[in-house]
This record gives sequence, C-alpha cells and structure tokens, in this order.
Amino acid sequence: KKRLSIDWKELKEYQELFFYFAWRDVKVRYKQTAIGIVWAVLQPFIQMVVFTLFFNKVAGIQSGSKAVPYAIFSFLGLLFWNYFSQALQRSANSLVDNQAVVTKVYFPRVIPPISSTIVSLIDFGFAAIVFAGLMVFFHFPPTLLGLALLIPAVLVTALASSGFGLFLAAVNVKYRDVKQALPFIIQTGLFLTPVIYPVSSIPSRFQWLLYLNPMTGVINAMRAAFLGDSTISWPLTSISIAVAILSFVLGLYYFKGREKEFADII
Repeated sequence: KKRLSIDWKELKEYQELFFYFAWRDVKVRYKQTAIGIVWAVLQPFIQMVVFTLFFNKVAGIQSGSKAVPYAIFSFLGLLFWNYFSQALQRSANSLVDNQAVVTKVYFPRVIPPISSTIVSLIDFGFAAIVFAGLMVFFHFPPTLLGLALLIPAVLVTALASSGFGLFLAAVNVKYRDVKQALPFIIQTGLFLTPVIYPVSSIPSRFQWLLYLNPMTGVINAMRAAFLGDSTISWPLTSISIAVAILSFVLGLYYFKGREKEFADII
C-alpha cells in the first residue's frame, strides 16, 4: 500500500482496540496511587506556583500585560504545553511499551501512537477545570472567542504531538536512544516555547522563528483569546498551524514506510 494510504474501514473494525489501549494506559498510570487522577491537576498547578515564585517574583518576568496575573498567564501556557509534551512522550514510547502485542498479533500499528493522545487529553480536561477556577478567582470571565478557539487549539496540539510522536515511535523501534533523549528534548522545548514568558519579550524581527514551533501559535492565540492581553497575529499563527499539519503528514509518511519492519526488529 502507499505510505500515506489509511484503511479507514480497517480502523473502524479495530475501534474497540483503539479505546482499549487508551483506557488501559489510564488505569496503568494511576494504578496503586493514593490520589489517582488528582496528579493530572497537581502537576500543572505546582509548576504554576514554582514559575510564579521564581520566574515572576525573583527573576521579574512579567505576563506582558499588567492586567493579567502571571499565575493565570503561566498556567494557560502549561495547560497546552503539558498536553503536547505528555502526548508526545507517550506516543513515542507506545510501540516499545506494547512490544509483546506488536510481535504476536496483527492490528493497525498506528493505533498505539494515536490512542496515546486520548490519555493526555483526559489529563488536559482535568487541568482545564483548574484553569477555569483560576479565571473565576482572578475575575477573568471566558470570552466567546476563547471558547470558540478552544477545540481548534486542542486539535492543532493533537496534530503536532501525533505527527512528531509517529515519527519518534518509528525511530524508537530501532534506536532506543529516543527514550533516553526525549525527556531532555521536552525540557529544552519548554524554554523554547513562550510558556513562562510572553512572545512580546522577543524582538519582533525574530518572533516568526518562535512560530515555527506549533505550540507557540496555539499558546499565544489562546492567551490573546482568553486573557485579552494582545491580539492574535493570524499570519504568524498560520505558520504554527502549517507546521503542525506538515509534521503530522510527514510523521505518518515515515511511520507507514517503516510499519512492515516493526514486528521484526522491535
């Protein structure tokens, strides 16, 4: 079959397996934990507190607008960054983690990497509830534009994480260095993405480089829509959207090209 050909009929036949992988990962992640799903809320909340204390209070980094508290500014960035980074990491390791299944039975290999985004989406949903609470606490009512752009922003994030995840999952089958290097790459990516600082702090002539990172467009657009601290630059945001779509197409192309080798070399 062609590298980019997707048998939608086959995927429909395996739809139960798709949700099984996602549900199993959720149960395994929170199995034998004292507070369970609360970890999905604690992680971004604690990060937000640390960032506010050290980057805002100590280092003096501001949100870019005096009307926007740094706590809500950083939490919104962390909300989407954590979804992207967690989905990417789970997707990249999905085939290796399911090695016993991959080598024994046939199923569309694209299912584990894509289903990993569902697990991260559940964590995103719980963290979003905390963000809603912060907006109430700081008296920032949600705007219609912010609510309208929420689902498209999540879709762009899912596309980007799936695209990079498909590519890294295929590479990880042969080179296990991916699992060792990925946490470092994600940690570095946090500082290359405007999560703890506003895009306006970068000279305007270099800002387009930041938008080559798909999460820059997502985070900056959501901040502009929800917090009203700036206007959305659609030409620059379009760069991020294009990169997200391109990463998914190229990631799927590479994954499908290596798919037939997975069971032999994993």
